[in-house]
Amino acid sequence: MLINRQSLFKYSLLYIVLFYVPECYAQDVEPRRWSSFPLGTNVIAGGYAYTWGDVFFDPVLGAEDVIYTGNGFIINYVRPFRLGNKLARVDVLLPISFSRWEGLLNGVPTSVNRNGLADPRVRLSLNLTGPPPTGAKELQEYRAAHPVFTTFGVSLAITVPLGQYCNTKLINLGGNRFVIRPQLGFVHYWGPWSYELTSSLVFFTKNNDFFNDGELKQKALFAFQTHLIRQFKKRYWGSLSAGYNQGAASIVNEQFNDDQRSNFLTAATLGASFAGNQGLKLSYFHSKTLKDVGATTNTIVLAWSIVFK
Repeated sequence: MLINRQSLFKYSLLYIVLFYVPECYAQDVEPRRWSSFPLGTNVIAGGYAYTWGDVFFDPVLGAEDVIYTGNGFIINYVRPFRLGNKLARVDVLLPISFSRWEGLLNGVPTSVNRNGLADPRVRLSLNLTGPPPTGAKELQEYRAAHPVFTTFGVSLAITVPLGQYCNTKLINLGGNRFVIRPQLGFVHYWGPWSYELTSSLVFFTKNNDFFNDGELKQKALFAFQTHLIRQFKKRYWGSLSAGYNQGAASIVNEQFNDDQRSNFLTAATLGASFAGNQGLKLSYFHSKTLKDVGATTNTIVLAWSIVFK
């Protein structure tokens, strides 16, 4: 099928906006990402996320009153390890999505469903300061002796293009490209309180198998997130979070599109531990587009985790 440049521009805008809704995980507003784990432990977590919200398009596209709903299932694995004399950890995230878009396209009710594996992500992080790599008992002793301390860390997260993708479909769960996300952050502890700040640059590799045999490039995205966390006794904790991202304008077949995104995110999380090695977490996220084109969504996440050796 042959399409002209104007139609390709419309298709690329549809792709970028629609694909970005399940890609809200790119912002990854997650507290306690720089927390120290004892050596020799493993953490496995499973979660369910429900997302709903409005998707906004340029009027020229003819898409109106578009609503997104998504049910996501997430499996996460965390393993700390020693790297020299520093504490490091690896996180592996596997998402499965059941997504639906529905609205009016040129005045005609239209809906699209996509179900399956989304792109998994691997993250390697290194704490440059803070507790040394030790066992559980030594880590408790360090925190008791240092009620106030700061951890600085660096990380590299890579999203791997293994999700569901077909170049004959405009909307996919996978992006058919790598997403590389270097991060720099810190967390400052004082008594039961802690404050986190993380900044990220998100780079996208080319998608050489874009819709209708096209080529998709995307500019880098800048993002930051911040969290204020309170530990309540030993079993409960809560956090308030905020985040912002801007950038990621697209280039389709060497044609630059002025479609960069700008989003403000807020979140609240409550967590509890039980049975000595298990935890539950309930989170609410709100993402609001600051542009005329984009998506404003709400997400509720319920997650369970278990720590074992």
